[in-house]
Amino acid sequence: MRSVVKMLMVVLFLGWMFIWIMISTNLFKSKWIPKLAKYLNTTYFGPQGTNLVLLTVPMMFIAVLSCVYLHTQKKPTQPQRFVRLVKRKMGRVMMVMKPFGIVTATELTFSLLFVALLVWALSNYLYISYHVSLHNHDNSKIWQAKFRSFGLRIGYVGHYCWAFLFFPVTRTSTILPLVGLTSESSIKYHIWLGHVSNFLFLVHTVVFLIYWAMTNQLMETFAWNPTYVSNLAGTIAMVIGIAMWVTSLPSYRRKKFELFFYTHQLYALYIIFYVIHVGDSWFCMILPNIFLFFIDRYLRFLQSTKRTRLVSARILPSDNLELTFSKTSGLQYTPTSILFLHVPSISKLQWHPFTITSSSNLEKNTLSVVIRKQGSWTQKLYIHISSSIDSLEVSTEGPYGPNSFDVSRHDSLILVGGGSGVTPFISVIRELISESQNQSTKLPDVLLVCAFKHYHDLALLDLIFPSDISVSDISRLNLRIEAYVTREDKKPETTDDHRLLQTKWFKPQPLDSPISPVLGPNNFLWLGVVILSSFVMFLLLIAIVTRFYVYPIDRNTGKIYNFSYRALWDMFLGCVCIFISSSIVFLWRKKQNKEGDKESKKQVQSVDFQTPTSSPGSWFHGHERELESVPYQSIVQATSVHFGSKPNLKKILFETEGSEDVGVMVCGPRKMRHEVAKICSSGLAKNLHFEAISFNW
Repeated sequence: MRSVVKMLMVVLFLGWMFIWIMISTNLFKSKWIPKLAKYLNTTYFGPQGTNLVLLTVPMMFIAVLSCVYLHTQKKPTQPQRFVRLVKRKMGRVMMVMKPFGIVTATELTFSLLFVALLVWALSNYLYISYHVSLHNHDNSKIWQAKFRSFGLRIGYVGHYCWAFLFFPVTRTSTILPLVGLTSESSIKYHIWLGHVSNFLFLVHTVVFLIYWAMTNQLMETFAWNPTYVSNLAGTIAMVIGIAMWVTSLPSYRRKKFELFFYTHQLYALYIIFYVIHVGDSWFCMILPNIFLFFIDRYLRFLQSTKRTRLVSARILPSDNLELTFSKTSGLQYTPTSILFLHVPSISKLQWHPFTITSSSNLEKNTLSVVIRKQGSWTQKLYIHISSSIDSLEVSTEGPYGPNSFDVSRHDSLILVGGGSGVTPFISVIRELISESQNQSTKLPDVLLVCAFKHYHDLALLDLIFPSDISVSDISRLNLRIEAYVTREDKKPETTDDHRLLQTKWFKPQPLDSPISPVLGPNNFLWLGVVILSSFVMFLLLIAIVTRFYVYPIDRNTGKIYNFSYRALWDMFLGCVCIFISSSIVFLWRKKQNKEGDKESKKQVQSVDFQTPTSSPGSWFHGHERELESVPYQSIVQATSVHFGSKPNLKKILFETEGSEDVGVMVCGPRKMRHEVAKICSSGLAKNLHFEAISFNW
């Protein structure tokens, strides 16, 4: 069944891409469109019928089939040698350069193919305009008409980017896992597409402004034609787009995150005016990724309305926090996953992603994240946690992460982290501890290379083991840690850092609930029901409205229905269908899980937590630990601390030449990620297989 579903998805996708390739050609426009329009542009769908059938339905069908495919996915098995070889070749780093960062063979291949598609489309559109049918409604000079046509066609090409723009930011996407991606790992594609589309639309706008200035028609900028394209809507969309584009540049996004965040929330207005400008027929070309994005966005809203039970907080040196939440035992997630947090007392709108350090297989009822105080939002959170409060209102979204993560797929693992970049690897190591319970599982040797600025940052390593771990749990784990303290030449003789190491327990509140599965990775079939039912409902409502309200021509005036209003109907009915379908399925699932939620709440609120007798990280500061802390002694013995130097990554990576298959994962500063990527891509050590984890966009 999985093979049939997979083959059907491949055929549909190839057919969908074939239409995108052909849609700009004269053959498609002059031969195919007239024939297809006879059957597809009916009184039930109007002129949008062709694009709806050819470009919307296939991708929506793929989204539904992918839910079935992912639901039936079993625990990943060791792939065949040929498959492993292909994956490694395509995952090999091809280049490391600004502004693209780390680019793999797969990314480079698809990027070049996409650029080729844009060039192909533009060349075809210009050929039709210049040699087949040049539109010159204003009776302007030929060169002016060609100039106008260039601006129009480059806007068409920008539309191609919008057909893919929202797929990477759909967090509960069922499309991305098919190609081994997560929303976090594919954010850069959204950024690339955003830059390209905004550039093309800016050229489109500037060309028309110049053309209207040359032909004394500048007032066309503010025209709102009831039977054709609304120029004013396009102007408004472009103004919003420029604001979003400028504030998303690295200089703004990293230094003025709040400005970027709030400006980016204008995307809804941008979409509305953009769709009004291009019309309902063109809207159907980009509808799948917007439709799926809004399903995801509404489901995330439903999840975020619940208050999450915050169990405890550990305050670590160097302004780090570990927050532990309650979760239901049925919630599963993979290593390197993230959780989005919302604290209303700090900001009513902002959500921030943080790395999960716990393992869903090892810690059945809790979920932990690590937060570093480095921005205004995290600083306020640190102050809240450090104060005398005994409860904190927190909402969560997620977890989000890879659909599968085989921690034992390599013979050896080298984990390179800088500062708080170590935290994703804590979940990897904890998952290995969980895997070690199965005696038949072969565990890789693990080398954790970590760089910190100050000595007290080493306390982050104390989070590697859960508090209730035993010696037998880690007996099969072959872990070695090389820690580098870059800004201190030797271990401080005295330190007061242990005074900052404290654990706070929070009182449960009546409205608190454990983090529970929502429609997404834990409920793929139900997500498929939402997608299918909402889209079918959308088609039915559009057909009814078009046939009985939009299609008839006013017999008294002879006027046809307003061009912009048709697009508004599409957007309105789409949102209504998503709202109805998602709400019904979400409430139905909530009712089914009600008993489990009650039991989880009762369990969480009745637990009598005991404050530990020793502080986190005390093993680095020479404090005595209780007898049950023996597992931490093993990690001390496995750790070598180097002062006043940075890790020689080239030497460390090349020393693994004896291992047949070495997985290299890196998370941390951009410079570190790029250095490791260059070493792995140099070809000097063919056994190194690189994978970057980045939360810095």
